[in-house]
Amino acid sequence: MTVEMKTDTLVIGAGQAGVAMSEHLTRLGIDHLVLEKKRIAEAWRSGRWDSLVANGPAWHDRFPNMTFPGIAADGFVPKEQVADYFVAYANKFNAPIRTGVEVTSVTRNQGRPGFTVKTSEGVIEAQHVVAATGPFQTPVIPPIAPVDDALHQLHSAHYFNPQQLPEGGVLVVGAGSSGVQIADELQRAGREVYLSVGPHDRPPRAYRQRDFCWWLGVLGLWDAAASQPGKEHVTIAVSGARGGHTVDFRALAQQGVKLVGLTEAFQGSKVTFLPDLAENIARGDENYLSLLDAADAYIARNGLDLPEEPQARDFLAEPACVTDPILQLDLTAAGVKTIIWATGYKADYSWLQVDAFDENKKPKHQRGVSSEAGVYFLGLPWLSRRGSTFIWGVWHDAKYIADHIATQRSYSLYRK
Repeated sequence: MTVEMKTDTLVIGAGQAGVAMSEHLTRLGIDHLVLEKKRIAEAWRSGRWDSLVANGPAWHDRFPNMTFPGIAADGFVPKEQVADYFVAYANKFNAPIRTGVEVTSVTRNQGRPGFTVKTSEGVIEAQHVVAATGPFQTPVIPPIAPVDDALHQLHSAHYFNPQQLPEGGVLVVGAGSSGVQIADELQRAGREVYLSVGPHDRPPRAYRQRDFCWWLGVLGLWDAAASQPGKEHVTIAVSGARGGHTVDFRALAQQGVKLVGLTEAFQGSKVTFLPDLAENIARGDENYLSLLDAADAYIARNGLDLPEEPQARDFLAEPACVTDPILQLDLTAAGVKTIIWATGYKADYSWLQVDAFDENKKPKHQRGVSSEAGVYFLGLPWLSRRGSTFIWGVWHDAKYIADHIATQRSYSLYRK
């Protein structure tokens, strides 16, 4: 087997995680290479719908050393500009990124240090491997999805705009940020839309002249080390669309979106929903109000001069779809021709053939340092804290991992 090249650290993936990793390795003078099977930040370009903007304001949702050109600090950056940002950022320090190269396997060398990495372009040997492919790898459609050729079904990763869908109504399953924004866009485009709402957190977009990203920062919530028990799979409903706004399910219903509970099962053309819609919305309200309470207490404690906003606690009346919930829907009779599954993703590490996973094939790591010496994970939710999913959080996680690699190198290079 001919080895094409050797490098100290191989970074796999050139999204925000891979670019951040490369910057820190460059800073430390560590020889490295970044491989990307498509283009830099490809997920931002082709794995999101056309109108998507970042969910965090430009002043916050970025790397520390570069702002978004031409975007106001409180603006929300369109997805193509986010991708362009990472390309420009990589160019700032001449990141050694090779695109169009797919990694097919990583195995530990026997009887000598390091790893052998097989790729679509040859074999590479590396002393350290960083899996920076992130959490959004394989779209998940749950097994309850009906087998029905009359229905057009797709994951939110493959939704781009209303025009791509056949005529007729749409059922959107999942009410996190993606599901809510897609349902809103489709209804505004004139579609009849049903939105299946499960458990969720619903933070205010802004409160008392501060974005919720600011509030999570000053309240120390970005640094939470783990999600609350029972909330591991709770989605977050927040939007930067149309200048940013608080997601309000009652307002969506008033607008014309028909809300239903968690999707339970399909039988023929009929779908049943759990009777949990009111409970899910109420729990989302509790999350929303708890952040307002924490913000008010912080303002009082620190004597800040921020205007009161009592109207933020006013809720619209409960819509009919909440007080008299739809528990069963005949999709054919309702004219629903499309189901969009906004049901998340799963990671695929089948190429990473090392002892770094638990019995459920989840990465075993501490702040990205895996149980397999020399292997690292980057870009995963809650890698080190709540903020790890976000652009700025990835940058800080990458710094920690790069410093860890540098420390391990110093040990391996020791000679008496």
